[in-house]
Amino acid sequence: MNYAPHLPTELWLILPYVAFTSFVLGHVWRYRNDQFGWTTRSSQIYESRLLRLGSPLFHFGMLGVFGGHVLGVLIPESWTAAVGISEHTYHLIAVSAGSVAGLAVLAGVAILLYRRWTVTAVRKATTTNDKVMYALLAAALVTGLLNTWGSNLAWGTYNYRETVSPWFRSLFSLNPEPELMVDTPWTFQLHGLVVLTLIGIWPYTRLVHMFSAPIGYLTRPYIVYRHKQSNAPDTRRYARAWDSPVTPERWR
Repeated sequence: MNYAPHLPTELWLILPYVAFTSFVLGHVWRYRNDQFGWTTRSSQIYESRLLRLGSPLFHFGMLGVFGGHVLGVLIPESWTAAVGISEHTYHLIAVSAGSVAGLAVLAGVAILLYRRWTVTAVRKATTTNDKVMYALLAAALVTGLLNTWGSNLAWGTYNYRETVSPWFRSLFSLNPEPELMVDTPWTFQLHGLVVLTLIGIWPYTRLVHMFSAPIGYLTRPYIVYRHKQSNAPDTRRYARAWDSPVTPERWR
């Protein structure tokens, strides 16, 4: 296993809190000042065939990636051992499920990037902000897959749940342990830096739509569409609201 040169220990203490603070306060600021921009800025009107293929791969794959990170990073190793999941079994699950989810997301991102590059209207609608976001997403996915395959297949097993996972959990316990990240393999360090950067810029990108849900649709009144005019009197409940427009004759 190749190890990276020692980065400053303080980096693994300061950078996470800067990223988390930006993530929280950035969403508050964005919601208060840019609600009309709180959107995916959908480009479906320009092209839908590639979008129908790439978007589900990306979004459903991300659900699997998120679930894998919850299991591997947030849940202590002792908990999985307590329910009978051995370290060998855990790594088999991590490699198989992580590979499927990661490849699905990577394929989805590749299709979406191809779409943005080849469809002129979509390319013109792509901002510098979008390019940075996609670059970080791709880097996070590639380094994540490199960890999944490299630490389990290519260069022997590395148990990140003894270093990376406790470090991440310690950030939320007010007793951070940044020294745990100093000697981790370079792929894990790079993945951590990319993900923290992505978390920090998250509120200022179209990724904010992850926290949007059309809950209001459940309670808002339905939309009444104007029907075709006919000579027969309309006795429906909302008929009066959709009378024909006022004409000069009606003013006489």
